[in-house]
Amino acid sequence: MSAPTRKRRWLTICAITASAGLVAIPAGAAPGGAGSPFGVRALARLAAEREHAVGAITPKAAADDDGGNEADEIAEGADQYAEARTSPGVVAPGAYGAAWTSLSNLPGTGGRWRNITDLPYNSDDSRYRDIDSNSSGGSGDVTGRMAAMAADDDGYVYAGSAGGGVWRSRRGGGHWKPISDKLPSQSTGALALDGAGRLWLGTGEATTNADAYLGSGVYVLSDPHHGTFSARSRVGGDELESTTVHELRFGGGKVWAATSEGVWSHSTKKLTGAWKLEFAPNPDYLPGGSKADDDSAAYKNIANDIAIDPKDPSKVVLAVGWRSGDDYNGFYTRSGGSWQRISSGFGDLPTDADNVGNVTFARSADGSRYYAVEQSPEQLNTNPDSGLEGIYVSKSGSPTGPWTKIADYQGLAADGSALTGSGYMPGVQAWYNQFLTVDPANAEHVYAGLEEVFETKDGGGTWSAVGPYWNFGFSCWSIDPAKQTGDCSQTTHSDQHGVAIGSYHGKSFVYVGNDGGVYRRPVDGSQDASGHATDWTSLNDGTIDTLQYYSVGIGKDLDHGGVSVTGGLQDNGQSILRSNDTVMGSNFGGDGGDTLTDPANGCDMAQEYVYLAIQVTQNCAVNDGSWSTDASKATSYSVAPADNATGEARFIAPLAADARNGSTWIAGGRHVWVQTHGYAIRSGSEWTSVYDLGAGRTATAVAASGGKVYVGWCGPCNNQGFARGIAVGNTDGTGWHDITLPVAGTVPNRYLSGFAVDPKNADHVFLAVNGFSRHWTEGPGAGVGHVFESTDGGTTWTDVSANLPDVPADSAVVTPNGGLAVATDLGVVYRAPGRTRWQRVGSLPAVAVLQLKLGPDGNTLYAATHGRGIYTIKVRDLR
Repeated sequence: MSAPTRKRRWLTICAITASAGLVAIPAGAAPGGAGSPFGVRALARLAAEREHAVGAITPKAAADDDGGNEADEIAEGADQYAEARTSPGVVAPGAYGAAWTSLSNLPGTGGRWRNITDLPYNSDDSRYRDIDSNSSGGSGDVTGRMAAMAADDDGYVYAGSAGGGVWRSRRGGGHWKPISDKLPSQSTGALALDGAGRLWLGTGEATTNADAYLGSGVYVLSDPHHGTFSARSRVGGDELESTTVHELRFGGGKVWAATSEGVWSHSTKKLTGAWKLEFAPNPDYLPGGSKADDDSAAYKNIANDIAIDPKDPSKVVLAVGWRSGDDYNGFYTRSGGSWQRISSGFGDLPTDADNVGNVTFARSADGSRYYAVEQSPEQLNTNPDSGLEGIYVSKSGSPTGPWTKIADYQGLAADGSALTGSGYMPGVQAWYNQFLTVDPANAEHVYAGLEEVFETKDGGGTWSAVGPYWNFGFSCWSIDPAKQTGDCSQTTHSDQHGVAIGSYHGKSFVYVGNDGGVYRRPVDGSQDASGHATDWTSLNDGTIDTLQYYSVGIGKDLDHGGVSVTGGLQDNGQSILRSNDTVMGSNFGGDGGDTLTDPANGCDMAQEYVYLAIQVTQNCAVNDGSWSTDASKATSYSVAPADNATGEARFIAPLAADARNGSTWIAGGRHVWVQTHGYAIRSGSEWTSVYDLGAGRTATAVAASGGKVYVGWCGPCNNQGFARGIAVGNTDGTGWHDITLPVAGTVPNRYLSGFAVDPKNADHVFLAVNGFSRHWTEGPGAGVGHVFESTDGGTTWTDVSANLPDVPADSAVVTPNGGLAVATDLGVVYRAPGRTRWQRVGSLPAVAVLQLKLGPDGNTLYAATHGRGIYTIKVRDLR
């Protein structure tokens, strides 16, 4: 498909450990709209590609510049994100907690961080309707992924983000305040209000996707209207540290936790004392067990939900199982003093291991109904259209059934869904997208979340897609910049994770959390003739900033003065903030990877999608959508190097400009690619391969200065024979060679994540190393240290970690005064010129900082966090 006919698609499909992502589809994807054929062709192609990936658990061999097969791409992206932090072995529990304590105890620098992305981010900004934008899709204002929601009848709403902590609104949504910044984990797995009005938080996002961080346990807030979480509010001991929490349920004086290490319980009255392990199907794989270091240990005790009989709390059903399938998958209940697998008497709800994957329960307030949504490993591995087994109801009100099926993916697709094409239908990501809740006032009124939001008011007899995936496929859609989405009503962002029902000023609302933040509508809201809701409101008003950046780019704003700041985001494209903006816009769609911006002109920029699929623009991608009828009016161009087409680049691949010559770019896949046309590049053919790292190897970091290039690589990149190395050479193709880095040498055998080259001397370079040191990593050659220095062009290295906490390092930058700033998974550290000891930079929550860059004048340091937006601090204050 030619570049002018492409548009990024918010679609996140997966087969195995995966992250949410986006794939290209043109804006004209409307079967009934304006006679455009683009959408039909794109959907047909994507569906065909997915069919080839059915059952796949390894990445596909190739990826085209449209994103290729989404299921395989996201699977690989997930693996790669985890590999950087775990290879060459298994990380022991407690690593992040210990790192947070050590980092908090470091002496601090001067200066304070300033959040510059704490303002609305309009995904439908009409200024940016070029070919690679999702603008006009209908999601409106967005922020980062929300994993869990809770709400009460006093107007208080609580939103738990994937990586940016828990937020509170006192006004039925909006005007948010963070309430968990003092915790060592900002990753939310579950939120729940108990009968006493206390707010329970299970840390560790349990979507089993790429950028889901482990948690530090379960916490409780006795006064959620006014208080904030603290480390002292942790329930029990450290039993649930380094786990994820999928659900928290209450019954019989206990709180039950479905975790990545089985099902646990604790008294709700006495919060001290250890958690009790109720059930783990494969205890040998738990920490301390005989198989704890097995490569599959993380997937051997996955618990998804707990259903407790409201009439008899001693009757409990556990939903247990890894989404891609395992022998232990199934439903369990206590019988004769032990937990036994349920094999019959459940009705329509399958109980065999092949068909029990991710499961979510919900019960009615009056106890008359229990509902369940079930994802099937067999469907995931064999059905190109969907992984959803179905939605079910137990009309007895008991979780033991009998259960009756009330929805399947074909029926939901016909109920107003935007996902009606073969290969991409409702529940295609049921392992990742799942929520379920019942209206407290009506036992037959149910909201179900998959990729879209569905509603039934008659107990499942009929359904409506009240929150369709997007508006592109409907006849009401228009790219007209005078209208947000034509005549379509606003929808929610795609990929649903959390839901809650609460009241504000006496009116009931449903709140949904998804990959774009938080949305609200009246519980008994209005619908149009297609069953789509007409009354969704985005609550992402800019006071809640949980944006998950991979990168940041800064350049002078020649039109308005000041600077233009852009960055690549998980599932929210590329944000752009110009100096006169009060609202950020989105000029590129898709998962945003690395970013290049011309320091002298902030409208010259390049955005990486996945596998080195790169788009470039020289006008900030400003476009009124006229390209849709006249291809010559497109203002962004696809310029991917050849490793994109062969799939020989990492999901988020490294991209850099030469520090002394911004027109020379370096991109890393299996090959080291160089192009010398800067932002005037218009074709992928303009790249030249200057070095072949070798079959099975792929670049993890690149940097260049004055024509000298440093490349970090891995291959294999997982625990099965993990290897890493450094290649050095010149942009003109001369002098290339591999540096000898023995497995047990100075530089650890771990993931090499970033270089920082001294701007005064290209032979003086620093290396940031990800993962944890040998104390925490059970693997060959894991070594110690996170920052290394070379003064001879990379030939020899010295560990300069000194008092740096044992925390994964992600990026580094040399400041103009000769200092060194390093981004880690828990904040930023700094080593002043002439010093050997490290200081903590400012006060950030426990959030991953994936990239650091300097502004055009070198006076401001920018930090791209994966969960709390972009922050700045003045370099002169780092002392």
